Amino acid sequence: MEDPARSRLELAAPRAQSEGAGREGRSALGGQGLAACKKNARRKRAWVVFEDETGVTERPPVRRTWAPKGETPVLTHPYNWKKLSVAGAMAYRWDGRRCRFVFRTLRGNFKAPDIIAFLKTLKRYFRGKKVILVWDRLSGHKAKITRQYIATQRDWLTMEWLPSYAPDLNPTELVWGHGKGGELANQPIDDLDDVADALRRAFRGVTTRLGLAFLRHAGLSLG
Repeated sequence: MEDPARSRLELAAPRAQSEGAGREGRSALGGQGLAACKKNARRKRAWVVFEDETGVTERPPVRRTWAPKGETPVLTHPYNWKKLSVAGAMAYRWDGRRCRFVFRTLRGNFKAPDIIAFLKTLKRYFRGKKVILVWDRLSGHKAKITRQYIATQRDWLTMEWLPSYAPDLNPTELVWGHGKGGELANQPIDDLDDVADALRRAFRGVTTRLGLAFLRHAGLSLG
């Protein structure tokens, strides 16, 4: 959890190899933009990193579940809205054969300085490697200080915008659904530490196979 130490980055996905993602008929990142992104990734042998943020509270998602006949399931949780924010990066190697998910958590909301801190930890994590960052036009991503920081990182970092109103093109969105609909759903929660623990359990399940499936589900491919 990222509350006491802003520089900490957590790794969720294993470093196992798998088959490359197959080509899909659906285009993304503006068609030509996708082709250029893939070409640049191959040329630079870069990791393509899809970044996104989400938020969760102490009130768990409620999903249909099982119970003994005649007994209605009862879910107890704190009646408040304390928030835990998560920044995540679903990263794919240029050849589409490896992927990993890294994340950090923060109590409250991610603002531009927090996003820059996350980028700095990504730089340390991918030390010596090129990264193509793909994300949406969130205000913190477009903020002047964020753009200024990225402009100083051109030796390792290239940025691409996702199309407007197209969250389905970001595989990290599927990681959020995997966590909220799985480990977090119907869980008895006492505080935000319980929420963070549930998220970690969920993110540990983002294997290479699942990560590549998320990429294909978004209509994207590499390699």
